[in-house]
Amino acid sequence: MSSITIIAVASGGAIGATLRMLINGMVNRHVVHTLPLGTLAVNLIGSLLIGMLFAYFHQNSTLPPQIKTFLVTGILGALTTYSTFAIESFFLLEAGHYLHAFANMALNLFGTILLAGLGYFLVLNFTK
Repeated sequence: MSSITIIAVASGGAIGATLRMLINGMVNRHVVHTLPLGTLAVNLIGSLLIGMLFAYFHQNSTLPPQIKTFLVTGILGALTTYSTFAIESFFLLEAGHYLHAFANMALNLFGTILLAGLGYFLVLNFTK
């Protein structure tokens, strides 16, 4: 692995982690909720963006691999929060909040898949 690839991932990761903190904090401050909506928001946004990026990469195959790595592995890898989603779901289950736990799991699972597909579809169909 080249040093350029490592720098691309590290710098993208710094941006993604910062975005994750800002989005999560903003949602949790401004939206009254019983579910971990900040985590859901970053997972949905990240899924939409990864769909859009992969469609863009599909249409622009000459893009350098370091740019793809910076955007997907770096920024989106740090932005999305599957491990946080997993532990938050576990804590909801452990606390006996079964309905909230399963709602959280379903919204994250199906919402992220739906938005990844939507992002991919939007870029492929509306950017020509």
